[in-house]
Amino acid sequence: MLRLIALFLLIATPALAQVKDYPALNGDPDARTVTVYSSLDEPLARPMIAAFQAANRDLAVTYEDLQTVDIYDRVVRETDAGGRTADFAFSSSMDLQVKLANDGYAQESNLTLSAQWPRWANWRNTAYALTYEPAVFIYHKPSFVGQEPPSTRAELIRYLRANADSIHGRVGTYDIERSGVGFMFFSRDQEQYSDLWTLVGAMGAAGVKLYSTTSAIVDRVADGRFVFGYNILGSYAAEAASRNPDLGIILPKDYTIVTSRIGLVPKAAANPDLGRRYLEFFMSAGGQTIMAQQLQIAALNPEVTGDNTANAMQRALGNQLRPVPVSPGLMVYLDQVKRARLIRRWNDALSIQ
Repeated sequence: MLRLIALFLLIATPALAQVKDYPALNGDPDARTVTVYSSLDEPLARPMIAAFQAANRDLAVTYEDLQTVDIYDRVVRETDAGGRTADFAFSSSMDLQVKLANDGYAQESNLTLSAQWPRWANWRNTAYALTYEPAVFIYHKPSFVGQEPPSTRAELIRYLRANADSIHGRVGTYDIERSGVGFMFFSRDQEQYSDLWTLVGAMGAAGVKLYSTTSAIVDRVADGRFVFGYNILGSYAAEAASRNPDLGIILPKDYTIVTSRIGLVPKAAANPDLGRRYLEFFMSAGGQTIMAQQLQIAALNPEVTGDNTANAMQRALGNQLRPVPVSPGLMVYLDQVKRARLIRRWNDALSIQ
């Protein structure tokens, strides 16, 4: 389990948009520039940028560190205005990235690795999943001395019902109305778990606390204010566990949802050839090895070997892992009527005690 925990990516969502320029390594002040819109925190992106420039010394990079919604809005707005936009867009909002591709705001990128890329991670050679991030259970180890923490959703329901009074207000999960990743995890739960609404009701009876950020939940479980966290992005949890031995992590045994960050070349890219070069490096064995070794991202490239790969995780856990496919199915809950209906049912279920 500890080896699997080490596979997760540490990613922080930036509080404010930042723009960072990386001059070409050959010193040419007039070098061509690849512009990147990304939700990956710029300091964490530096090893990839450095390696990309080492392989492309004649290129400069402008890296814009943005929120996921801002990436979507800027690509659409700049394209619709008839102007140019980023050469490469990289975002954790799978649904918005797929919507860009589906609505014609991304262009096909037929690359050497396209045919080898996992089928679920490649939509029409246009939108590519580039990371592999499970949703996990987290728990406060001292609160479970002498007993096993829940490792399936059915076990969690039984635990919540049996301890609703003693743990009241000490369970956390995402507020699906405010958290994009929380909403996506929950919408996938609807497809995977037939007793989901019983679980939501049990969490409500236990006084579940809702948050829009992962760190708010992880911090409270790590220090013992909470005993349990549900459907937590494993990247944050793994980093916190490396610093706090009281924080436990479980990959749910009934099924573990795996989300990804999607890269694409916008239709109105100023330099689409450079965008494809950046994407190709991101997909390459060299680029993915850097992600695996320096950023602790499980590599998707099938040529990369070792434990820190999606293939290794899949061999170890098999059908327990349920990657979210890159497909138009992700857009279902962008429909505001369906979204509002789901959120209303969620709130009603939580209030039943």
